[in-house]
Amino acid sequence: MSALFEPYTLRSLTIPNRVWMAPMCQYSAEVFGPNAGVANDWHFAHYAARATGGAGLVLVEATAVTPEGRISPADLGIWNDTQVEAFRRIVDFLKAQGTVPGIQIAHAGRKASTDRPWKNRGGPVGADEHGWQPVAPSPVPFREDHPVPQELTVDQIKDTVGQFADAARRALAAGFEVVEIHGAHGYLISEFLSPHSNKRTDAYGGSFENRTRFALEVVDAVRAVWPEDKPLFFRISATDWLDEGGWTADDTVRFARLLKEHGVDLLDVSTGGNAHGVKMTVGPGYQVPFAARVKKETELPVAAVGLITDTQQAAKILANGEADAVLLGRELLRDPSWPLRAARELDAEIKTPNQYAWAI
Repeated sequence: MSALFEPYTLRSLTIPNRVWMAPMCQYSAEVFGPNAGVANDWHFAHYAARATGGAGLVLVEATAVTPEGRISPADLGIWNDTQVEAFRRIVDFLKAQGTVPGIQIAHAGRKASTDRPWKNRGGPVGADEHGWQPVAPSPVPFREDHPVPQELTVDQIKDTVGQFADAARRALAAGFEVVEIHGAHGYLISEFLSPHSNKRTDAYGGSFENRTRFALEVVDAVRAVWPEDKPLFFRISATDWLDEGGWTADDTVRFARLLKEHGVDLLDVSTGGNAHGVKMTVGPGYQVPFAARVKKETELPVAAVGLITDTQQAAKILANGEADAVLLGRELLRDPSWPLRAARELDAEIKTPNQYAWAI
């Protein structure tokens, strides 16, 4: 049987297969009022479809740890108990299908307060459109058309670390089995990591040790409240795609060793997300070599992501030992039942809803 459909165990959690759903923003929550950031029927239908489609793990989209940490005003949040209650409905359904529910907790940093991608090309929104002043490690805007972010003070940095920990507590209360810290795609943690966006001269800027300090403080704070028997993931941009002055693949390998020491169980190795407004070299599986290198050089479990669309392609990644699991993003938007179809192509066993089993 293909390794795609073998179970995978991290700590005490066993995930039924290795075809996982990557976190993908839906920009579909209410933007203000008591239901701001609250998961609704769209989110339920979206995630439920991938669970009935056979995904072993579903990672809920980047979910803001604070209102100011949203990418857009319509992002999901996990900064209050109303949001927790709404997530429970989704979590319970995923578990009933045999799918492991996970959530990615995030802060958008200088890329916050932007529009939905199908409106105004995702450009910044102002106060009259429920926007706000973004924050960042340094007062360096994402692009020329973006506002200059407010530089975080050391006290504000400490507060943000606490907000990540609070979000993890709420994720546990909602029933999630996996938490992933979003440290990629040019959002706040990624901004601290990269010398391209981090121009600080204090303990949080300059050297590699200083630039990774905030990320490790977040990891430690989350790990302290997240149960020992449950795994913690971290998503990273393996490279900034910059010729110089950015985060590199060498940095990722070095940092991965630290993450492992601090209790991270799996590295979700990405590079996309237009981290700093530069062009990326993309093609089928274009991010897989970065995951393979981390796995080989650190022995930290990794998940590969990035234009993985074909059954044989995905199976080969695992057969070659390049990753421990594959994360499908846009392909699962196009085909929510991709895992069921792939299992049929590979003659593999997979849990199928009774309502579908008779017809497959």
